[in-house]
Amino acid sequence: MAWSAMFTEYELQLRERFLAAPLTPAPAPWRAVFPSHASLPIGGLLGVGFAPDPRDGHDLLMVVSQGGHGVFDTVTGALLARDRDPDADICDPAGPFLTCPGIGPLTGTHVRIAGLHGGGLHSTTEDGWAVDVVSPDWPHHRVLLSADGGLCHGPAGGVWWLIHHTTHAPLRTAGFSPTGTTLAVATSTDLTLLTRAPSAVDDAPIDGGAGARPALGRLPHRSDAECLQIVDVGADILGEQGQ
Repeated sequence: MAWSAMFTEYELQLRERFLAAPLTPAPAPWRAVFPSHASLPIGGLLGVGFAPDPRDGHDLLMVVSQGGHGVFDTVTGALLARDRDPDADICDPAGPFLTCPGIGPLTGTHVRIAGLHGGGLHSTTEDGWAVDVVSPDWPHHRVLLSADGGLCHGPAGGVWWLIHHTTHAPLRTAGFSPTGTTLAVATSTDLTLLTRAPSAVDDAPIDGGAGARPALGRLPHRSDAECLQIVDVGADILGEQGQ
């Protein structure tokens, strides 16, 4: 029996739709946190988890890798804290909620980590955005962002977009922060971060509602040297690129 006989006509059409979708940047109001690079190389990445900044509540991201722990600002991409050599009993997510002790601005908190050991990030936001992981060409994974709650109606580029195609490394996790302001895609070798939070140089807030017409705000300016420094810091502190 042909493998196609195992699926309905709708399922076959859906598979072909996903395979035909072009890889594109996420639509406005989403923007890349690391603008000069599609992703930040982090070798041996095990998992990531969101937590609010105790000072103002905006999203921070804790990254756990074989090369240590780090905490990133999800608006600027700045590395706020690092620990190259965490204690053996806390280096991996543990306990019923798969947590790691926070470092830097997250000291004193336990951050839930999604990735190799299990767990997961939010798959939807309160205003209608959704993220789905599909595998029409398994074992590769495709990350879809949609503004119709995950229905993915019609061709790509209307209300849904293929924003990440993982072919080079295992996917660890993909999803939103609890606030719905940040989207993370993590593989075993790199991290992609998208945000719709206004930058410090925006004149007006960005309208982040799904299906709404976003306000046009200026993106934060970084020199090439600053962008390279972010990448070098990620690769150096959280693990060499590769594994």
